Amino acid sequence: MAEYEACILGLRLAIDMNIQELLVIGDSDFLVHQVLGEWATTNTKILPYLYCVQKLIKRFTKIEFKHVPRIQNEFADALATLSSMIQHPDKNFIDLILIEIHKQLAYCAHVEEESVENPWFHDIKEYFSKREYPEHANHTQKRTLQRLANHFFQSGGIL
Repeated sequence: MAEYEACILGLRLAIDMNIQELLVIGDSDFLVHQVLGEWATTNTKILPYLYCVQKLIKRFTKIEFKHVPRIQNEFADALATLSSMIQHPDKNFIDLILIEIHKQLAYCAHVEEESVENPWFHDIKEYFSKREYPEHANHTQKRTLQRLANHFFQSGGIL
């Protein structure tokens, strides 16, 4: 959803700047292939975003989506950095997209009570501060910790 929101924001910014022809370069396989119609999605949360992108695409005379693998995305990263410096007239605000899901099954999982001494994010915070893995961690746990850490950042001791 975050990738779609970023795409929507970029498309709206291009529309506001009266750009008629656009090359969209992204490292999200799913987004690019779904927008091109090559891959279908059954995720009901993604569909409103996809429809919004498809609606915005119609406002361009020519638009092309190009997928760049994440390991080769230096150019996409540079463009993202540059685009983050552009001040959108509406302060980079994205209108809310209403998502309604009806008749969906609900699932729940049993979660054991957290230890007061070490909350669930303890290892992630330790990894950020010391760049070391817990001594009891095996290879799989280390890789999992790395992947989890990619979704967080630490600011002033707060994860």
